[in-house]
Amino acid sequence: MFEGVLTALVTPFRDGEIDESALRALVEMQIEAGIDGLVPCGSTGESATLSHGEHRRVVEIVVHAARGRVPVVAGTGSNNTLEAIELTLHAKAAGADGALLISPYYNKPTQEGIYLHYAEIARRTAFPLVLYNIPGRTASNVSPATVARLADLEQIVAIKEACGDLGQISEVIDRCPEGFRVLSGDDVMTLPVLAVGGHGVIATSSNVAPSEMIALVRTFRAGDIEAARRQHRRLLALFDALFVETNPIPLKAALHFMGLIGPEIRLPLTPLSEVHRERLQVVLKELGFTR
Repeated sequence: MFEGVLTALVTPFRDGEIDESALRALVEMQIEAGIDGLVPCGSTGESATLSHGEHRRVVEIVVHAARGRVPVVAGTGSNNTLEAIELTLHAKAAGADGALLISPYYNKPTQEGIYLHYAEIARRTAFPLVLYNIPGRTASNVSPATVARLADLEQIVAIKEACGDLGQISEVIDRCPEGFRVLSGDDVMTLPVLAVGGHGVIATSSNVAPSEMIALVRTFRAGDIEAARRQHRRLLALFDALFVETNPIPLKAALHFMGLIGPEIRLPLTPLSEVHRERLQVVLKELGFTR
């Protein structure tokens, strides 16, 4: 169920609060573009600075706005296993289709600790779970052997892999069951991950360019490799511009330039610097996203 292009949604703010109307409009735009799924409350959604109440509300808004037209995979990860269980149970009760859980950060658990963390969440929630490996944010790496152990659990159905190591991702694909879905967690790695047997991407760039990211994945999966390469090359400047500072700083600036959300971002993240604003505006205009 979780394959193709799933968008890691931003959380728009207005006057320090969740901008519910803007969030609903973003969901509608994504679905109209043909997106394969929506992922609220991840890193792109500034989950780290959402209160628990806001976190739950964002999930509820996205589920309600989607109305069952596409799967909603709610970000429910935490470095506190009990907190992750509570957030996952809420997502399940709210009507989400699955949960995305970042590997525990800061604690730096052993591989056994990582395994037991996810296994306990799976046992307590009985809900489809997507692992999320992003060592650059968590300070620990989920090894292919640990992913393979977890993939044997019925509730653990996929992984968002953002380790940046194509060899490791290839090993994960090789070790895991055929039905287990491996999704790129780095937009620029989408095509390489597909090429080694991955199943899609949980993307940041698709907030701005859903149709273009969908075209990249679908042309590859249809066997038109050269068209997928052309689309990949066309999007390289956007990938670069959207990650020139910490995600989602440039992304929120881009969506603001496109008139889709307000400019607000929460501390400790700060607005995009002027030099990068100019470059981002040029890229958006060259690709036809702004005038």
